Amino acid sequence: MAGRIYVVAGELSGDAHGAGFLRALKTLRPELEVAGVGGPEMAEASGGSVRDWVEEAAVVGLWEVLKHYRWFKEQFEQMLAELRSFHPEVLLLIDYPGFNLRFSAAVRHACPQVRQVYYISPQVWAWNKRRIPQMVGLLDEMLCLFPFEQDLFEAAGLKTSFVGHPLVDELQVRRLDGMTRDEQLVGLFPGSREREVARLFPVMIETAKHLLDWHADLRFEAPAASPKIARQMDHLIKGTRLGAHLRVTTGGSHALMQRACCGVIASGTATLEAACFGLPYCLTYKVAWPTYLAGRLLVRLKHIGLVNILAGEEVVEEFIQADAEAVQIAAALRRLLQEPDRRARLQERLGTTAAKLGSAGAHERAARAVAAWLERM
Repeated sequence: MAGRIYVVAGELSGDAHGAGFLRALKTLRPELEVAGVGGPEMAEASGGSVRDWVEEAAVVGLWEVLKHYRWFKEQFEQMLAELRSFHPEVLLLIDYPGFNLRFSAAVRHACPQVRQVYYISPQVWAWNKRRIPQMVGLLDEMLCLFPFEQDLFEAAGLKTSFVGHPLVDELQVRRLDGMTRDEQLVGLFPGSREREVARLFPVMIETAKHLLDWHADLRFEAPAASPKIARQMDHLIKGTRLGAHLRVTTGGSHALMQRACCGVIASGTATLEAACFGLPYCLTYKVAWPTYLAGRLLVRLKHIGLVNILAGEEVVEEFIQADAEAVQIAAALRRLLQEPDRRARLQERLGTTAAKLGSAGAHERAARAVAAWLERM
């Protein structure tokens, strides 16, 4: 029996991971039938049977979600009807917890025979541990990217597998052989969203100015996630005295992480990528004050950086909210620039921490876990 699986991903990162998973699962089960929603990579990996909805679905923030409420409601009902007609053995939910956990509950009620597997756990350990009992009641298995997640979910009674992080595989092909670091090049990584860039890149520009006052020969490079973001960054640089000292590129973040001496990075997946490439860096993040204060009421973590959370201690310096200001960040980068021993120690700790993401083959391990459920049905 070939088997059927319905998949749901709602963001570009989930689309990339979902595509890798589908390719691995298709290798194990060539005749597998797939349906669901995701992005362009999942649509391609599925041969077109997964619908690309990610451009509309990947909205961020409560207000944006409320504005799109009617559209999401229509999508939800359409997907539930599609799943009931498709009769899958397994529902695979990929990240995207705000939508996926509600969809999980609806599927559990309407189609209790469908086995539910979650790939890329919602970060409930950071913002809402009260969701865990709900997830235990809905899901059949959780596939985790971080080892500490397995202990958390298993203790709550949910079957859990640590499959490792897909970044390990995805970054392997991005490694540049024989690359040496430029001791006068500093990387500025302000994030991939317009709002992030608007808040963080001006701080990074001021940081660069402070560092140039200290060392006039330094150069700076800032990769943009898209041509639109590159134009936004160029506009923010306009009128500053940085001139030829700061170059904005479209893409190229992984190469920069291997060429730069050090850098400052917006909190997010890029901090894990930098750890995998051994880039000495400090972390920064800043949001609107109401958002920050609301987040502090929910988040019970000592650190917000994924590398520090994974290590269980401070590996990289964090400059968050009021501390996300140019003088402090410049001082941290200056220490890295002028102290090779400090950089070497940090690179060693980053390597040790990145090793906790697991070995290559995360998608294959996830695919085998789902294939096991298909064999049971």
